[in-house]
Amino acid sequence: MRILVATDAWHPQVNGVVRTLTSLSRSAATLGAEIEFLTPEGFPSVGVPTYPGLRMALPNRREIARRIEDAAPEAIHIATEGPIGWAVRGYCKRNDLAFTTSYTTRFPEYVSVRTGIPDSVGYAVLRHFHAAASMTMVATDSLKAELAERGFRKLGFWTRGVDTRLFNPDQPTTLDLPRPIFMTMGRVAVEKNLDAFLSLDLPGSKVVVGDGPQKAALEQKYPGAIFLGEKKGQDLTSHLAAADVFVFPSLTDTFGVVQLEALACGTPVAAFPVTGPKDVIADHPIGAIDNDLRAACLRALTMSRETCRNFALERSWENSARQFIGNLAPLQPSRAPRPARRVAGRTAVPN
Repeated sequence: MRILVATDAWHPQVNGVVRTLTSLSRSAATLGAEIEFLTPEGFPSVGVPTYPGLRMALPNRREIARRIEDAAPEAIHIATEGPIGWAVRGYCKRNDLAFTTSYTTRFPEYVSVRTGIPDSVGYAVLRHFHAAASMTMVATDSLKAELAERGFRKLGFWTRGVDTRLFNPDQPTTLDLPRPIFMTMGRVAVEKNLDAFLSLDLPGSKVVVGDGPQKAALEQKYPGAIFLGEKKGQDLTSHLAAADVFVFPSLTDTFGVVQLEALACGTPVAAFPVTGPKDVIADHPIGAIDNDLRAACLRALTMSRETCRNFALERSWENSARQFIGNLAPLQPSRAPRPARRVAGRTAVPN
């Protein structure tokens, strides 16, 4: 099956959406599916005032049509609700093509935090966006229930996985810091709620891995915390494996793939009892969820690292890709786009 995935989030961005789509493509290929991506690459862009450092693509209708028709997909999936997503949605509706979507980011809450616009406005826009899809894929039971309460329909599951070969406990880096080490990783931005972690009275050390618009302000506000900047690949794995507890303070992530990445490195998770942590950790002895984040951090110290690793080993990207493809198989477009014109310049998944 040839699948076209439209996404506004793409390399060089480092976030859960990009990691999910990259891992999906690699695993889908082993199952006989070919995934091509329609991304912001090649389109002009502008800065996003409420998201410093991010840029928003400005796609045009003709080029969107050309890229879709060159790909000649048998199924179309829209991964994000940005300009690329809206443009591909428009093409599909004009040409009577079925498509699926996924709900991966809580944009209404993010926008509300940064601008004060009520999240009810954002949810009204997103309901309209996803209502045109044959299926909107979500990663967890709790998110499905929440969106159903907000009026979203035609919801289906697409769980997440982890690359347990890359993320493993075998080579922890040496961190010359007082133990225990409580670590968080991800975009250093206001919606990640890092203040809730950094303000805690905890023994040992608090470490932040990642970069983002709030980094300088948080470094100044919390001089006792260690900010290591962005890490990738084996370097990231080694740091996750070196932590005693992975702290996930976000209240707005829909899943948090990084939780599985930490667990694959043998590191237990501490988090608030919200969508994502509730679904990943639940009652498993691999971490602690509590409205008192400090209590969760201290309780997570007692968890078995071997149990965390074994839990992650059961959650492969291959299973995730198989579920994704299964969702698309009966929902192929009612008619195919125009015949493909095979040209160079397709977006490939970086190694």
